Amino acid sequence: MAIKEVAAENITEPLMRKEKNLAGEDGGGGERTNSKGNPWMVYFSTLIAVCGSYAFGSCAGYSSPTQTAIREDLSLTLAEYSVFGSILTFGAMIGAITSGPIADFVGRKGAMRVSSGFCVAGWLAIYFAQGALALDIGRLATGYGMGVFSYVVPVFIAEMAPKNLRGALTAANQLMICTGVSVAFIVGTVLTWRALALTGIIPCAILLLGLFFIPESPRWLAKTGKEKEFEAALQKLRGKDADISVEAAEIQDYIETLERLPKAKLLDLFQRRYLRSVIIGVGLMVFQQFGGINGICFYVSNIFVSAGFSSSLGTIIYACLQVVITGLNTVVIDRAGRKPLLLVSATGLVLGCILIGVSFFLKVHELALKTVPALAVTGILLYIGSFSAGMGAVPWVVMSEIFPINVKGVGGSLATLVNWFGAWAVSYTFNFLMTWSSYGTFLLYAAVNLLGILFIAIVVPETKGRTLEQIQAAINV
Repeated sequence: MAIKEVAAENITEPLMRKEKNLAGEDGGGGERTNSKGNPWMVYFSTLIAVCGSYAFGSCAGYSSPTQTAIREDLSLTLAEYSVFGSILTFGAMIGAITSGPIADFVGRKGAMRVSSGFCVAGWLAIYFAQGALALDIGRLATGYGMGVFSYVVPVFIAEMAPKNLRGALTAANQLMICTGVSVAFIVGTVLTWRALALTGIIPCAILLLGLFFIPESPRWLAKTGKEKEFEAALQKLRGKDADISVEAAEIQDYIETLERLPKAKLLDLFQRRYLRSVIIGVGLMVFQQFGGINGICFYVSNIFVSAGFSSSLGTIIYACLQVVITGLNTVVIDRAGRKPLLLVSATGLVLGCILIGVSFFLKVHELALKTVPALAVTGILLYIGSFSAGMGAVPWVVMSEIFPINVKGVGGSLATLVNWFGAWAVSYTFNFLMTWSSYGTFLLYAAVNLLGILFIAIVVPETKGRTLEQIQAAINV
């Protein structure tokens, strides 16, 4: 026990000492680069990485516009198509379990290559499918790719970005997921289902090509003992004229301390020094999913129909609003901070669920029926706008920041697995809940989101403007 306590203390000592030195030198307590530094490579690397996020969105959005055409062309029953749609989540859960170890073993770029390979193989299987089996195998493969992308993309961006850009660039992950979903839905109304499957290969091809031109995560290189590659990658990311000595020393100092600890396993996450990171990372994923996002997405067409809107037009408005607000989120996340965005977002989710619940209550009891459409539309738009403003992207940003690099693989895999399990659970139970009580379903989601507000206010720290090493040293003590 004493050895563990000493090890935990040693984690913070070099970091605290470095913070003092940095504060004296640049007043910022963080990553110092001189005025000649040019972050264009950071932006380019992010652009390449989020092609994986776009591929994620393409996978998620594929089944909605293609259901009727696939069932008619291949003579699938509703049950067979339901398996095709839901097996994506199971593939993603498998991807989530293996994503951390893969990213730790072959690197962040290597993991993105693996994920892209599975997605390309899956899309080709769907394109050439002549029956349910090939469709399911393809969907399972794309789901696996989604699960790996959902972990490795935000982690890669967080590890290579400077602290003043990290939040916005990591949030671009969610923006590109939303864009991929929206484009798949809109383009799917024009293209055949086989042609739409081929469009899913495009972001994977761009990613595979772009990976040849961007550096590996400097923190992963340092962790694996590749010192020359680490310095070269960091210099390339910060600009050839930037002074990287302080940042490089801080990263090396922290990793050397962590390397003295035994290699982490899943059970190690529940040691006292890592427990708060686990609670924060897993807790945010629980509230993100069990707040009802997948259930509301599933029922959004019916809500717009009940409000007197065209189902297609309403869903397109929904998708565009999601993309616009997620895009704005990437601009403000490093200014407003993670915690305020989460609190505002969760509050909006509560209000949105209440409005939708009230609209169903009035409809069921045939009260004020003229107000039902307005309440339903207002509620659904408030809900998706609020989710896109914080709870959609910020949990992934925080997850990529809070785990020390020696447990980031298993910690990130656990958080991602919980996220995908929650997505499946909410999607699976939604129809049962609606049969029990339509308005009760949304009031239940409102209660979960209210608990989420309390969790964020009490447990989640603010990570804006701090290096990864400073964040982890403050949390894991």
